Amino acid sequence: MIGQVHADHIAHMYRTDAIVIRRATCADVDRIAAIVNQHARAGHLLPRSANNIRATLHSWIVAEVDGLIVACGSLLEMNPTLVEVRSLAVLPAYRSHGLGAQIVRELVSEARQRGVPTVFALTRAVPFFERLGFEVTNKERFPEKVMQDCVICPLQRCCDETAVVLDLDD
Repeated sequence: MIGQVHADHIAHMYRTDAIVIRRATCADVDRIAAIVNQHARAGHLLPRSANNIRATLHSWIVAEVDGLIVACGSLLEMNPTLVEVRSLAVLPAYRSHGLGAQIVRELVSEARQRGVPTVFALTRAVPFFERLGFEVTNKERFPEKVMQDCVICPLQRCCDETAVVLDLDD
């Protein structure tokens, strides 16, 4: 359930208990774009324009610490039975404290509520996703992804990402 998350280890790190995981709003678009594109410049994600984020705003979740958006992610429907966790990004100062995992759990919960049986991601952070129940699989299982995003990726011919999947029907 999206809402306030009280996590002692995070509160201690940031001297706060004001950690909120919530749906993104129009007011968040520029901040989401800045976070995603910071990760894109480092080669971790594909860039997303503010217009792209605005057009898919319903699919975005953000994490706030003391009112500042520090992490985000989205759930993109590829077809009625398949969704992708994408553009998962946590600002460096806020990594390793569970915010990314909380966003993924929220996105998986949303997929369950919508009755979508399969959630996947392409990632270099395989152990992170495995801790959340995902399993490594073959990229060819997701031709929708290849047609939509992989064709515009600069690493297309030498992709170093691994496909991970979570089957919700199990």
